[in-house]
Amino acid sequence: MKLACIQMDIAFGDPEANFQKVEGYLEEAAANGADTIVLPEMWNTGYALTKLDALADGTRRTERFLTEFAEKHGVNIVGGSVSTQKERGFYNTMYVADKSGELVAEYDKAHRFGLMDEHIHLEEGEALGLFSLEDTTCGGVICYDIRFPEWIRALALNGAKVIFVPAEWPLARIDHWRILLQARAIENQCFIVAVNRIGKDPKNEFGGSTLIIAPWGEIRLDMAMQEGIGYAEIDLAEVEEVRKRIPVFEDRRVPLYEKYK
Repeated sequence: MKLACIQMDIAFGDPEANFQKVEGYLEEAAANGADTIVLPEMWNTGYALTKLDALADGTRRTERFLTEFAEKHGVNIVGGSVSTQKERGFYNTMYVADKSGELVAEYDKAHRFGLMDEHIHLEEGEALGLFSLEDTTCGGVICYDIRFPEWIRALALNGAKVIFVPAEWPLARIDHWRILLQARAIENQCFIVAVNRIGKDPKNEFGGSTLIIAPWGEIRLDMAMQEGIGYAEIDLAEVEEVRKRIPVFEDRRVPLYEKYK
């Protein structure tokens, strides 16, 4: 899998500027031979949550934008996430398009982050973010979701070999980001592809540190605070090699865990 991770600043409350910027990055990544391109969280609006009634995508514009680009250029796109308006309210939604232009996943962030007022403005997602890209089972979660290891483990138990994590993770807690992601990779013996934003909004400064982490915990890409595209190629066979070496999933004691729920 030839990955391109887009680490970018996001124009606060300006979808048109963000769509234009993202399209430029997608064009560049596709031209440079990436087969899977990954975007950050809430790239259409940033955390302009009080303005979602005017700014959130309520027409599935993002879905069409990503699927049409994916089909035209023959690439997979893990579309980070965008603010969306649906029947029940506003959501933080990840769209995933495959090379044929099919929408293979639509995942709504499951855990709302109170420190950035998500619990006030956004609804909770209920479905597991599981999907397939070129016969490889993958998973998607969004930012705060990584603090819930049982949610990530559910993806691994359902076969995910690569887990994508778009984020707007603040600089103040960037050490947590790095440690949690390495832990999620090691404990689930899978690749973690985590794309954070950089820059500032009116209330936060964001920490970058877009990472690709191998199943053994090695960091294969670290973009630090650089804006742009980071490239890396991963060998999915490593997942099975590591899982055979230390059979964590076979050694789980589920009945024991159930006793102490």
